[in-house]
Amino acid sequence: MNVKQLRLVCEMVKNGYSVSRTADALFTSQPAISTQLKTFEDELDLKLFQRAGKRITGLTAPGKTIHHYAEQALLNMKSIQQIANDYANVETGKLRIATTHTQACYALPSVIKRFAERYPNVQLNIHQGSPTQISDMVLHGEADFAIATEGIANNVKLTMLPVYSWNRGIISTKDHAIVNAPELTLEEIAKYPIVTYDFAFAGRSVINKAFQQKSLEPNIVLTAIDSDVIKTYVALGLGIGLIANMAYDKTKDTNLHCIDASHLFEDSTTYIGFKKGDFLREYMIQFIEWFAPNVTREEILAKNA
Repeated sequence: MNVKQLRLVCEMVKNGYSVSRTADALFTSQPAISTQLKTFEDELDLKLFQRAGKRITGLTAPGKTIHHYAEQALLNMKSIQQIANDYANVETGKLRIATTHTQACYALPSVIKRFAERYPNVQLNIHQGSPTQISDMVLHGEADFAIATEGIANNVKLTMLPVYSWNRGIISTKDHAIVNAPELTLEEIAKYPIVTYDFAFAGRSVINKAFQQKSLEPNIVLTAIDSDVIKTYVALGLGIGLIANMAYDKTKDTNLHCIDASHLFEDSTTYIGFKKGDFLREYMIQFIEWFAPNVTREEILAKNA
């Protein structure tokens, strides 16, 4: 048994049991993949994969167990290499952050700037996606940190740390009737077409819950994955926008008016998450400390123990 065989099993699962996609991922040929799989199964005297004719369709029961330990073994090897790198090259490496558009645009810039100035030799990569996608990136070793509001807080495979709480505002054109409403209520908001986030993003369940508790049906005419798209269509007169307060900048969004709606919705919490047990390099811990100043170094290390 060797590392190459363990990686092969993991890549087969990752690529949906497709021999051709696995071959592409490992820069080899399909016949070579088939031969290596058979050799590994022969060595173990076990069938790891279910087959329908020549097509691989899934893992057998022992295959599932071996896949689990293969993943852990590869992650442990990665951690060993990271430990070596941390002592040999204290201030060089990579930091890969998976996050949503709103966090990337409005929450992260100041800490990214500070990090880049302090660690100029650490390569930064920011990947955007839905909360589910960014959690998967961390779990599959494609990112170090996941930063989002919904969809990651209850992921038992991630160590989660709360960063900050935030709420929402209503944006509109400056001549919209809602600007002159005597009081901002959910009933008032429900009178107008609404442009807001896609369900998987930025606290949509909190928005839905608030309307449901009032037995109101909001007229959501367009959803988007980022605040800038929402602001664009609100400016075009498609409706009023319901966005994170942090996404409105009165110095830049001069064509829009914003009314704070924090009294109408529960606060949402943004979290930073990383795979449990992963080795955190010194610059990674420093990033968390800067992004989540309410969390101490001791708490970070204890959570990851």
